[in-house]
Amino acid sequence: MKWIFYILPLLAGMCMATQSGINSQLKITINNAWNTVLVSFFVGFVLILLIVLITKQPFPNLKLLQTVPVYQYAGGLLGVCFVSIAIVSAPVIGAAPMFALIVGGQLLAALCFDHFGLIGFKPNPISLVKVLGVLMVIAGAYLIIRK
Repeated sequence: MKWIFYILPLLAGMCMATQSGINSQLKITINNAWNTVLVSFFVGFVLILLIVLITKQPFPNLKLLQTVPVYQYAGGLLGVCFVSIAIVSAPVIGAAPMFALIVGGQLLAALCFDHFGLIGFKPNPISLVKVLGVLMVIAGAYLIIRK
């Protein structure tokens, strides 16, 4: 059953590429990038609210939310950054180049997070093989971007 944890990220990546295309089309219809981000996140908010209500998940109380370290609220901010960047970049450079660069950026950050054990990840030292893997992905991004 562990295989599902390899398939799910692949599906998430496919969702991200699809989301970028759909949001780029929505931006054309709405004619405003910020309102496009707002609509995208509002629809997501409504969906997750319905899921929480239907599955009768308890809402966290205010006291608990006050104990959350401020940086842990940054997930939503980073989501807005990602969606905003994708909305303006995808139509200009295309989905494949954009995601090749996104994956390169993700891997560079992930190597640092793993190596130093940052933001909850277990320390996992950088190795030459990992660096070569990331460089190969970045080289692949270059080949995808190159005309």
